[in-house]
Amino acid sequence: MSYNVAVVGATGMVGRKFIQVLEERNFPVNELYLFASKRSAGTTMSYKGQDIVVEELKEDNIKNKKIDFALFSAGGDVSLEFAPIFAKYKATVIDNSSAWRMDPKIPLVVPEVNPEDVEWNTGIIANPNCSTIQAVVALKPLHEKYGIKRIIYSTYQAVSGAGVGGYNDLKDGYQGQAPKKFPYPITGNVLPHIDVFLENGYTKEEMKMIEETKKILHDENLKITATTVRVPVFYGHSESINVELEKDFDIKDIFELFKDAPGVILKDDTSNLVYPTPLDAEGHDEVYVGRIRRDLSADNGLSLWVVADNIRKGAASNAIQIAEYIISKNK
Repeated sequence: MSYNVAVVGATGMVGRKFIQVLEERNFPVNELYLFASKRSAGTTMSYKGQDIVVEELKEDNIKNKKIDFALFSAGGDVSLEFAPIFAKYKATVIDNSSAWRMDPKIPLVVPEVNPEDVEWNTGIIANPNCSTIQAVVALKPLHEKYGIKRIIYSTYQAVSGAGVGGYNDLKDGYQGQAPKKFPYPITGNVLPHIDVFLENGYTKEEMKMIEETKKILHDENLKITATTVRVPVFYGHSESINVELEKDFDIKDIFELFKDAPGVILKDDTSNLVYPTPLDAEGHDEVYVGRIRRDLSADNGLSLWVVADNIRKGAASNAIQIAEYIISKNK
């Protein structure tokens, strides 16, 4: 069986990655519809050697199509307006913005972690924040076996997480050009500032990680703090994750746990300088885990280094995996 799929925000960085990943994973597409702003309408994009015309995102262009899945990456305001319209016409919307993530009536899903939450969707499913996705893939097996009391996130996030503008700031910075997206140069620099600052001193990105982790792991009692940082890397977010577990552990068992964890590639042999880097993760859908060690400063403490491609697993691939899970459940 094949499905009619819409990509909303098709001309953006994640939209283009949606199209690429659909092709790579051989998703059962019958018709592919591409939507973008009025400015981009009429341009063409390629899918499996076929040129597809981009249509303006408006209800008149939606209602005459029988769309099964609508993959959104067009910003929160667009999602708030148009996701309900696609859902009204019986499409399952998988939205990459922050618009619906913390709505208690909308499931927030990472297929390796909480796929069962898909089953209570009413037409809209939220794709989590890129930095949250890779973190919870690594944390799920630990939470399941040992329980987690506290999490400390420190992230090292690629410029592509800020879209084309962020990517260009790094690229152009090597030519001596001033930044346009970021408030300070990112080339040869590190910015402890992702998204806007809130009254509590955290950034919105940091609070996303805190609140989304609790929702995905179904544990509102988790104590979590986060510092999110932009680094001069094009693709691939890295995270230092420190956890305090409920139960004691043997470090050998932690290694075994990650060897079998879904969606995880264990890359940890420090005697041979083997550990994950963003270049390892680029172009892949798995989450890489390494630098596993006991935290000597805390009871039942554990430190991890977690890396993933933020545009693939952190966005496009996770959304498409959600659609694949829905298809598998409906067989």
